[in-house]
Amino acid sequence: MSAATLYALAAILISSSLALLSVQLGQVPPFLLVGLALCIGGLCGLPRWRDWRVPKKTLLLGCYGLFGYHFCLFIALRYAPPLEANLINYLWPLLLVLLSPILLPPTKLEARHWIGGFLGLAGCVLVVLGKSSLSLQGQHGLGYLLAALAAVMWASYSLLTRRVPPFPTGAIGGFCLASGLLSLLAHALLEPAYTLSAGEWGRLALLGLGPMRASFFLWDAALKRGDARAIGTLAYLTPLLSTALLALFGAGQFAWQAAVALVLILSGAWMGRSRQQAA
Repeated sequence: MSAATLYALAAILISSSLALLSVQLGQVPPFLLVGLALCIGGLCGLPRWRDWRVPKKTLLLGCYGLFGYHFCLFIALRYAPPLEANLINYLWPLLLVLLSPILLPPTKLEARHWIGGFLGLAGCVLVVLGKSSLSLQGQHGLGYLLAALAAVMWASYSLLTRRVPPFPTGAIGGFCLASGLLSLLAHALLEPAYTLSAGEWGRLALLGLGPMRASFFLWDAALKRGDARAIGTLAYLTPLLSTALLALFGAGQFAWQAAVALVLILSGAWMGRSRQQAA
């Protein structure tokens, strides 16, 4: 097993707790939650602060990926049923494959990649249409839309890190801290003050140290060493683990629609695996 695969699997295992922890912190204002978690992750990277000196374009890309993705996801988990929003969000590994030719030329896609894409899209549609109360003005519409936007943002960020000048993985700490401070500023301007309980601080520490720090470093290390399409396919283990955790801790019922959607999404991932994996 390659180093890239090991890094990717470790990142996947850690990030699978992201949705559950964010749901458990559902009373915390979203800008405050994102800001504190990212600042915790960033401050833990202070020993490698020299790696933070990157071009402005690279720093903006880091803020786009880390701040933008998590803000959209955390709001999505509040405006839509967590399990369904989580499944839609986990279309990003498929998008990682399908966007590769656009963002990382001369990468090309084969028929199996497109078939995988349609299977994943079918899973997403089933999640959305499986709720009889959904309409264009439905109460969950905004959550579903933001979950899809989060998927696009993380996939594009992951690919675009290959388009900017090479930067050390330690720079991720700087991305975290800059994104966290930006989010805390937005909290001060747009949200009411909020005092966290002791239990919330404990979950926030887990969120900041694990899914919003360690997983970023491991994911970046994997992308620097491996094929983005193959790594994106491995990431489809995440919805399986993540949705199972949500259901296990009572944050949603794993109904037949969710089960079928998960099978479709995982089938799409299998179809879209890299040539090396298919061999």
